[in-house]
Amino acid sequence: MTEDIVAGVLRQWQQVHPGLDLGPMAVIGRLNRCSALLQQAADAPLRRAGLTRPEYDILGTLRRMDRELTPGRVARETFASGAAVTKRVRQLEERGLIVRRPDDRDRRVSHLSLSDEGRDTIDRLLPEQLRYEASLLDGVGAERQEELSTALGELLVVLEGRLGSLLD
Repeated sequence: MTEDIVAGVLRQWQQVHPGLDLGPMAVIGRLNRCSALLQQAADAPLRRAGLTRPEYDILGTLRRMDRELTPGRVARETFASGAAVTKRVRQLEERGLIVRRPDDRDRRVSHLSLSDEGRDTIDRLLPEQLRYEASLLDGVGAERQEELSTALGELLVVLEGRLGSLLD
């Protein structure tokens, strides 16, 4: 197997500080590098459709939840700020992909749902995006992908528990 860029960085640090445990740097460095590369590559079908990843995430959230949601709920589901969701919802609404309905009792609250065009867009894009993402992982066998997914899920649970309390 060819050496990845992080291995070279680790080797350099080991020469400068031979006694340090570089294990955390190996994991986090590779996760960060993979994340950066995937962010550059993984959204090509979305860009062709004129969507950003955050816009796609909003459409996908409304589709998978399959009911009206408030902007606040969309923000929680997509891990975005309320202000960011408000801006994206406005853009998606202007493009006819989302419908906003004011609450019957409280006009300050709105309810979001997909328009027919929004539903058609996400239903068309999801299989295309999944095929594209699968192609990005072609070099990793199905069993290794499952192992990687499980390990990353375990890490995510740990980080969500720890970082939630650290960031408060």
